[in-house]
Formats: sequence, structure tokens, C-alpha cells
Amino acid sequence: MPNYILAYHGGKKPETPEEGAEGMAKFQAWVRDLGDAAINPGTPLGMSKTVSADGISDGISDGISDGGGVNPMSGFSIVKAKDMDAALEIAKICPFLEMGIATIVVSEQMEMPQ
Repeated sequence: MPNYILAYHGGKKPETPEEGAEGMAKFQAWVRDLGDAAINPGTPLGMSKTVSADGISDGISDGISDGGGVNPMSGFSIVKAKDMDAALEIAKICPFLEMGIATIVVSEQMEMPQ
């Protein structure tokens, strides 16, 4: 079975420690339910910048975002699924989607040719 990367975009920080604990408990329950399908259950990411042939953007000076780059990632997970449809079903029930304006981009992890 192939691996799929669930790339988390957006979301908001919890407003209170209790809200943070509740969100973490939901995320941990989701990971437990995935069982062996959770290859990397979750890695949070810090501030992003976007690099292109035109240079580096933090999103602030060009008005794109509040400093996270063009489409900042908040984190990612890697899951094992039989196909893209199964990976999408896993993503649809991820509690990250409850964190304000949040999306998950799902991509199959491809093997590099030798």
C-alpha cells in the first residue's frame, strides 16, 4: 500500500489551554484509530516562506498573507492507504479541519527512480 502525505494548511491556534487540550485529545484519538496506517502521525511546522525564481516571499510585503508565505503549511501527517480515495476518507475525519479555516492537501508519496 502506498503512503500519502496529508499537508495541513491554515488553522488557528487555540484561544485557551483547555481548547488546546481538547483539540490535542481529538487528534490523538484520530491517530489511535488509524492504528498501523499512521506512518508519521503528525509533525507541526513553524513560520513559512516561499521561494521562487523571483526570490523569497514571506507574504507580508506583497500582501499575500500574514507572514506565512503564499500557502503556508501548518504541519503534516503520513498515512498508509490502499488508494487515493481511502486516503481522502482518512483526511475527511481529521480533527484538524475543525480548527478555523483549515484545509488538508492529500498527495501520494512517490518513489524516486533509481
